[in-house]
Amino acid sequence: MFLLFAASLTAQTVPPAAETNKIPAPAPEAAIRTSLEASTTAWNRGDLKGFMQSYWHSQELTFFSGDKESAGWETAYQRYRAAYQGKGHEMGKLKFSAVRVQMLGSDAAFVRGQWQLTMKDGSKRTGLFTLVLKKFDAGWKIIHDHSS
Repeated sequence: MFLLFAASLTAQTVPPAAETNKIPAPAPEAAIRTSLEASTTAWNRGDLKGFMQSYWHSQELTFFSGDKESAGWETAYQRYRAAYQGKGHEMGKLKFSAVRVQMLGSDAAFVRGQWQLTMKDGSKRTGLFTLVLKKFDAGWKIIHDHSS
């Protein structure tokens, strides 16, 4: 009887081998913040396509800026390219602050914060953003961006 009791205690305290090799997936908020940090890092090295990896590569992506609304990943990419990589333009150094992530479910999130661009001459451009993100097999992607 004692041996059965001891065997049952051992079985309860030692996790199955398959579970010990699993790496836990990051919490959704941490994964979203990591994606935004990777996006900022890409921007700051001048890699616009890398920056755009955080966006849903779809015609259904929506982007609001100022009084303009646009749709589609390619449209957003070309808009950024013209504004920040066109002749006489620079990308500057991007920084996000006051970032707040609110989960809307297991596969959707609402993100708010401030953006700041510091240009080579030291001037700064600032604004606010709201993002809607959705979890895809490839990770969390921005499906809507409203930046002002």
